[in-house]
Amino acid sequence: MKKRIQVPGLDEASILTDARKILAPQIEDRSRRSFLLRGLTLGGVAMLSGCNITDNDSVETALSSMSRFNDRVQGWLFNPNAMAPTYPASMITRPFPFNAFYGIEDAPTVEEESYRLEVTGLVADKRSWRLEELRAMAQTEQITRHICVEGWSAIGRWGGVRFSDFLKRIGADTDAKYVGFKCADDYYTSIDMATALHAQTQLSLTYDGAVLPREYGFPMKLRMPTKLGYKNPKHIQAIFVSNTFSGGYWEDQGYNWFGGS
Repeated sequence: MKKRIQVPGLDEASILTDARKILAPQIEDRSRRSFLLRGLTLGGVAMLSGCNITDNDSVETALSSMSRFNDRVQGWLFNPNAMAPTYPASMITRPFPFNAFYGIEDAPTVEEESYRLEVTGLVADKRSWRLEELRAMAQTEQITRHICVEGWSAIGRWGGVRFSDFLKRIGADTDAKYVGFKCADDYYTSIDMATALHAQTQLSLTYDGAVLPREYGFPMKLRMPTKLGYKNPKHIQAIFVSNTFSGGYWEDQGYNWFGGS
């Protein structure tokens, strides 16, 4: 079994407090709470601890099935009106940590002048978008906590376009099941439509009042405070709306797909 990484400065109490604030409005009675705990405990412990519980193929298959079941349960419990906690500027983590499956020196460099956001799938308007067009849309800002599956958290200030506004602008079929993302660093992921339409889901173009830095995902990232960090793709190059499940970089390696409240 792999050891869980202990990260200096881990604020476990704050993470648990935030998680309770997000989950509490969604758990309407004692029996539902009990069902949630029974259904999610094993999968949650395996994911958050980073443990490879066993090398036995049959057990791994069972855990995979449980993870997919957890996805359905979490989707059922998701409350689109429940907001993640927000914070004052004085609580922003400085510097906000870099995190990726590669070193900071390997973060992709994307040229703004030639950049075009590709839009495909179940949308009415499939034209590509320039950054200046996205910046011309109504902008929102949030100071929210990023919670990493590795056991640390950080509070950051993100600005950009409410993702539901963007989906409306492109004529996305909001009855579709999924929205997927492909990124300049070869990362990819997908999310459920309910989360895509959540009021705090943001196509982030700035960080702390300035153009989104390369290390945080330039030219844009998807910021979802209702999801764990690995569900927040950076360096987005393409967005597609679909009814076909497309998984994700970490999800295809065993991480929980829903990955949030």
